[in-house]
Amino acid sequence: MKQTDLNLDKDKPHFSGHETFPLRQLWLKKAYSQVKESIDIGAKNSRGLFSNDDAIVKFGVGKNMASAIRHWALACGIIAESEEFGFTTTPLGDKLFGDDGLDPYQEHPTTAWLIHWKLAGEGKRSTTWRWLFNYVLEPTLDTENLLSNLQSFAKDNDYKISPTSLKRDIECCLRCYVPRSTEDSPEDISDSVLGELSLINQTSRGHFEFSRGNKRSLKDGLFAYSLINFWESHSPGTATISFESIAHEYGSPGRVFKLDEATVLDRVQGLNDATKGKLNWSDTAGMKQVSRKLDLTEKDKFNFLVSAYA
Repeated sequence: MKQTDLNLDKDKPHFSGHETFPLRQLWLKKAYSQVKESIDIGAKNSRGLFSNDDAIVKFGVGKNMASAIRHWALACGIIAESEEFGFTTTPLGDKLFGDDGLDPYQEHPTTAWLIHWKLAGEGKRSTTWRWLFNYVLEPTLDTENLLSNLQSFAKDNDYKISPTSLKRDIECCLRCYVPRSTEDSPEDISDSVLGELSLINQTSRGHFEFSRGNKRSLKDGLFAYSLINFWESHSPGTATISFESIAHEYGSPGRVFKLDEATVLDRVQGLNDATKGKLNWSDTAGMKQVSRKLDLTEKDKFNFLVSAYA
């Protein structure tokens, strides 16, 4: 069956930008702080913030790694590109890393889950992440087969991308979740942001598997926040969404977080309390669904997220 991109009409495919560097701890905070500082001092344009010669000093890394930091901060929605200013912070970045932020030092497990959602659920600049966690259903993952299937996916969607770029992208994606402990430095292993989620396990050299089932560190507030984001993409303007969609649809929390049906059911049954009645679960006459208030605001969504840090 032909695989098509989840948001083909909305987003351009993105298979590069990370310079093969997996996302590390505090990179998002560093990017946010530098962009915020540039704004605060009244810099007219921050377009070269990550590429100018002084980027090495500002970020304490080489130029390629500074470019990777820029990519990850954009992909995770912490900063945004601005025609007028070059870069600007986002409401999400401000909420996490600003004054009195929810997680200024990126220590809370919810931040790692949020990053995973931004990459694999929304996938604005991380097409391979979105593809891997939504379209790959095999119980075991083989790097060669993954590359072959990703090439077919790109071809089906008329994405003009070289096999070499796809290979680097899938390798970087896997290393975000499973650092290569035999080859990487101890710093790389301990600095992995998404590795702590244990979403992918390595079974042998070149072979991996998804870890499916309950995710105890995934808070109900983050589940609700992700559900609303999926809902608005999947069926905007509707008052209800089916349990089947939440558990199994492409881009759904069930697929992206690799939750089994029992776990999804447990999550949706707790939505009323978790969202203070903004989302409600019902199971009547065989209709299993979640309903929402249609006047739900961006503030409500952020409140769901805030509750996950309580």
